[in-house]
Amino acid sequence: MTLKVVVVGAGVVGAACAYHAASAGLDVTVVDRGPVGAGTTSRGEGNVLLSDKEPGPELALAHLSRTLWDEAGRELGPDSLELEPKGGLVVASTAESLTALGEFAARQEAAGVRVEPVERVRDLEPHLAPGIPGGIHYPQDAQVQPVLAAAALLRAAVRHGARFRTGEVSGAVTARDGGRITGVRTAAGDVLPADAVVNAAGTWGGEVGRRLGAPVEVLPRRGFVLVTEPLPPMVRHKVYSADYVANVASSDAGLETSCVVEGTRGGTILIGASRERVGFDTTMNTAVVARLAAQACRLFPFLRGVHLMRAYRGFRPYCPDHLPVVGPDPRVPGVVHACGHEGAGIGLAPATGALVTAHLLGRPWRGTDPAAHTGLLPDRFLVPEVRPSE
Repeated sequence: MTLKVVVVGAGVVGAACAYHAASAGLDVTVVDRGPVGAGTTSRGEGNVLLSDKEPGPELALAHLSRTLWDEAGRELGPDSLELEPKGGLVVASTAESLTALGEFAARQEAAGVRVEPVERVRDLEPHLAPGIPGGIHYPQDAQVQPVLAAAALLRAAVRHGARFRTGEVSGAVTARDGGRITGVRTAAGDVLPADAVVNAAGTWGGEVGRRLGAPVEVLPRRGFVLVTEPLPPMVRHKVYSADYVANVASSDAGLETSCVVEGTRGGTILIGASRERVGFDTTMNTAVVARLAAQACRLFPFLRGVHLMRAYRGFRPYCPDHLPVVGPDPRVPGVVHACGHEGAGIGLAPATGALVTAHLLGRPWRGTDPAAHTGLLPDRFLVPEVRPSE
């Protein structure tokens, strides 16, 4: 019998899960309260990065995902994703930070990442400010247009037989048989039969997990992105300062900003990145916008004469250990999590979809070593049962 799978969430991660599961012949239904990519996916820059990840399970997932983005580009057409293998350039502001960046890059290189030390950074980016002591070029870094990519993956899933129901909020589990999920009820009152439910609800992954009887600690972390007027090509790579990596790994609740600048195919320049834990507060904070703009102008002085067209903000699904939750939940058979990717969900989506599908089928994905991804399993959040002493 064909396994019936309900994917909760039509962001890029949910779309990738649906694409891989439907391609494997599973019976897939995707549900979301809004249209494709309307949540965190539509608030991201489209990063497909190896450069910002320490060796470990997330970097292993990023390696896998980078290969799968190329495969998706060949199958779906690179224009459908706006896939650009532009590479990344991480720059240091001082000799001390350059030394630390070099040590970080050496650990990544030992884990299989291609790194290229750069002394004359303006050879790669002529419009950078003078006096930057050096940086690291990461040729494997890339970019996609997030909403286009999510839509393309979901369309491909539908071609493989998947169904998409928008305007639906996933409700409570309708029935269990020996603790296993047999269906979910939507807000419209419909019952969707399900042998498995994939929690790909992004920032709402914690709440959806709770409704499924398998809560995971996923919290919102607000971020702002600035968008300039369209320009001729001025920024060739994704360029960011070395302190971006430290900010990504930080667990501080307060505001943190680090300079990230990149161009898009449409000519606009995207400027980030900020992080702060303020719940689901959507307030426009002009002080954050001003700080990001000032940092970008210091890195690329030509931006002082460029008009800012708009600023948008959204919420990254943050886990306390900065790793996504990918895999089956041991508390409720049939629940498989695919959430908590923070700011890396777009880049990690294809590998997440492949691994979720492997878990659903009960087999490794194309020979991937399962041990490489055990650090992403949800059981790392479970509190061990305390037994009374005998």
